[in-house]
This record gives sequence, C-alpha cells and structure tokens, in this order.
Amino acid sequence: MLYRVITLVGGIVFVGVLYGLIWLFCRKFLQGHQVTDNLNDRASALATWTFTGVCLGLVFAVFGAFLLGPWAFYRTVRAHDVAVSDGAAVWWGFGVVTLALALTGAGFAGFLWVVGVF
Repeated sequence: MLYRVITLVGGIVFVGVLYGLIWLFCRKFLQGHQVTDNLNDRASALATWTFTGVCLGLVFAVFGAFLLGPWAFYRTVRAHDVAVSDGAAVWWGFGVVTLALALTGAGFAGFLWVVGVF
C-alpha cells in the first residue's frame, strides 16, 4: 500500500515537473525571439495551452501529445504575434513537447526504479 501512495504522489509531482519544464522552454523560446514585455505572463499562457494540448493528446493516444501539443504552441505563438514563421513555430512546439516529455518520462522511470516498481 505504501508503494502505491508513494507512486501516486510521485506521479503528481512529475505532472508539475512536466508543466514546469514546458514553462521554462516556452520562456526561453520567447526570450530567444526578443519578447520582453509581460514575459512571465506570455510564457505562462504559452505553457498552459501547450500543456493542455499535451495532456489531451496523452489521454486519447500517446502520439496525440505530439500533435495537439505543438498545435497548441503554434496557435498561442500566433496569438501573441511572435516574429517567427508558421513552420518554425510548429517545429519549436514539437521540440518543446518532445524535450519536456522525454526529461519527465526519464525522471519518472528513474523514480519508479528507485521505489522498486521495475
């Protein structure tokens, strides 16, 4: 029973880590494209919509995260008038989603190994 509670708490923590990584990567993306006014608010909006796309994509099918996440990133970047082409915005979104999911997945797999699930 204790392992189940530890795993549940760890899973919740790693959901927060996933959002934090997406937020950090979105902030770096905006900084790289010279967005300075309301940077934290814009990064939060971009990360929230990207995270929502990733979560909805994960619910329906794992590969859906790699479709809905970048699409949400692209739509939010367009709404914020960031000076980047449409294709580049989609690829940046794909990179943000892929890197955040890879780091979070590796960290969670390591956590599960430490608690003895594997």
